[in-house]
Amino acid sequence: MKIGFGYDVHKLVKGRKLILGGVEIPFSKGLQGYSDADVLLHAIIDALLGALGDGDIGCHFPAGDPQYRNISSLKLLEKIKLLLDTKGYTIANIDSTVVCEAPRIATFVEDIKLSVARALDISATQVNVKGKTEEGLGFTGEGKGVSAYAVCLLHKRP
Repeated sequence: MKIGFGYDVHKLVKGRKLILGGVEIPFSKGLQGYSDADVLLHAIIDALLGALGDGDIGCHFPAGDPQYRNISSLKLLEKIKLLLDTKGYTIANIDSTVVCEAPRIATFVEDIKLSVARALDISATQVNVKGKTEEGLGFTGEGKGVSAYAVCLLHKRP
């Protein structure tokens, strides 16, 4: 078994869509970044890469590379799934937390779980997504951005 941990944060800006876990969330702002800036998928990707001991998202998908400009992070996650397959690992589970003051994501959690599960070809029961606020404190609490944390457990295929 291998355990991985991931974290990401992006600034909220006007003029961008808010994408979390591959799902478009209706909101007046979106996340700034080179790709679609899906903070949740970026944290999940880093958790998976961490479990593999294979760098981070920037090593595999460097910002500034034109092929990743505005790319859906679901496509990046699918590439990581291929890497897991190549190295002989399966996902036991993923647990994640999205931290933002607004919007509230509770009504989107099931759609997000399904989106992540589809991209990784696993059951939605293997994916957990939680939404938390920071009670008005700090960068995310002031509504300036969104952060996400993720952990995963991988099993080596026999």
